[in-house]
Amino acid sequence: MAVTSVDTAGGKTRRGAAVLLEVLRSEGVEYIFGNPGTTELPLIDALLEVPNVHYVLGLQEASVVAMADGYAQAARKPGFLNLHTAGGLGHGMGNLLNASVSQTPLVVTAGQQDSRHTISDPLLFGDLVQIARPAVKWAQEVAHADQLPVLLRRAFHDSTAAPTGPVFLSLPMDVMEEMSSVDIGEPSTINRQAVAGGLPELAQALTALRPGKVAIIAGDEVYASDAAAEVAAVAECLGAPVYGSSWPSRIPFATAHPLWCGNLPTQATAIAEKLSGYDAIFALGGKSLITILYTEGPALPPSCAVYQMSSDVRDLGRTFWTPLSVVGDIRASLQALLPMLQKAAAPQRAAYAASGQKVAEARRAQRAQAVAEVLAHPADAVISPRVAAWEVVRAIGPDIAIVDEAIATSSDVRLFLESAWPAQYSFLRGGALGWGMPAAVGASLGLGRDRVVSLVGDGAALYSPQALWTAAHEKLPVTFVVMNNREYNVLKNFMRQQNNYISAQEGTYPAMDIVDPQIDYQALARSMGVPSSRVTRAADIAPTLEAALATDGPALVEIMIAAG
Repeated sequence: MAVTSVDTAGGKTRRGAAVLLEVLRSEGVEYIFGNPGTTELPLIDALLEVPNVHYVLGLQEASVVAMADGYAQAARKPGFLNLHTAGGLGHGMGNLLNASVSQTPLVVTAGQQDSRHTISDPLLFGDLVQIARPAVKWAQEVAHADQLPVLLRRAFHDSTAAPTGPVFLSLPMDVMEEMSSVDIGEPSTINRQAVAGGLPELAQALTALRPGKVAIIAGDEVYASDAAAEVAAVAECLGAPVYGSSWPSRIPFATAHPLWCGNLPTQATAIAEKLSGYDAIFALGGKSLITILYTEGPALPPSCAVYQMSSDVRDLGRTFWTPLSVVGDIRASLQALLPMLQKAAAPQRAAYAASGQKVAEARRAQRAQAVAEVLAHPADAVISPRVAAWEVVRAIGPDIAIVDEAIATSSDVRLFLESAWPAQYSFLRGGALGWGMPAAVGASLGLGRDRVVSLVGDGAALYSPQALWTAAHEKLPVTFVVMNNREYNVLKNFMRQQNNYISAQEGTYPAMDIVDPQIDYQALARSMGVPSSRVTRAADIAPTLEAALATDGPALVEIMIAAG
């Protein structure tokens, strides 16, 4: 092992890699998510002297990024990861874009070639800053070891400042080996819980609308602000339904709450239809009306006003005109708004209560109808996605975290959730596959190595199967549930929804079937040290999953669901 530090008359002199680890320890970093290469050797060597920072090994950089993403979301603090030069950063870009869209706070680093010979175009060299820049808030290369404390602390600060998201630092090998006596200083304390202005006017505007004519949209920022209780109090005051984002990163609201009405659809016309009965929406957080395929017309009816609260000023009035929107931390601002709302709503308290009761009754009826539909098909020869979703949610229960990347069943899973825990469910907001399995590994670490269920489609499972190995290596209680329909079912459904696709008319879909050969997920899991089982009957789903959840470490359950 190379010498990492020496004591001199001027103080302690140590390598740049040791300086970096000192800063990480002072910032409360528990884990480094990474996949090492030659340019990361100084950091790996320095870890021998820092036993309380644990290196979580991922076998491919896409998995590494998603692990850090899942950890950061679950732990509610920045994740730190270390990639390998231009190729490794390139491997991780898909999930780095996911993290950017989800606004996950990450401090992303990558080893760079020794700067003393970059002029000769050495192997693995690339302009890491330019490669990373489209997917991060900012990117910079560290020029000297003495810069590490300032730039690392800046990265941690900026990753958590609104809008939250990844930042990137390139770490040349010579900087990590350079000797330095720099003082790392102390972490700064920054209170970002700013209370929005304009709250009296907002309270008056919301209560001037008729009871039952305001819908609340709980966006992902509600989770980041830990404001589920405050959103519930506002909804109860107004007797207002609470919807989730159309394509969420989280469900940031208790799904067992009587005013929870599920997530909005993903087409503009369907969103407009859902909101057509309201005179206004109160959107908490930004980017909650995400659409996928184009449909004619806007996502909001012209008669529906938009009131919004977000810590990110860029999201206010971004797409839709707003008579009043306010900038501030959602939790702190709702705490200040609530007494004003309660006072303004007092004269119509009975009407607001009646509105809330009506919402709760409609929600119960919708769920009861879906459950009745499932119970009417208990012994079908082929398991439908809705039946699979019901059985899986029933077996998981309300207290185990769910990381979902099974698109064929996701809407049904969300329909059946019934939990008082507003942090139970997370989803692939970025849309680039390969996030779910490694994100579940990171989520388990972020929850103190607690149990997590990863729901994943068969196609998505092939993007980051390396996560199975890390779960086994770390002995994490992550249960992977593969919803296997042997096809890209979502793409086929999109084509069926249109009138002009020959594939849908003829029932032939090029490049959308995973059948020749079929993937052996049982063998894949076992090859990475994860026990597995396969389910072909609906009645076997719950007992098989319950058995997997009772194991100490990871397990994989493959559920064969209907195709087409």
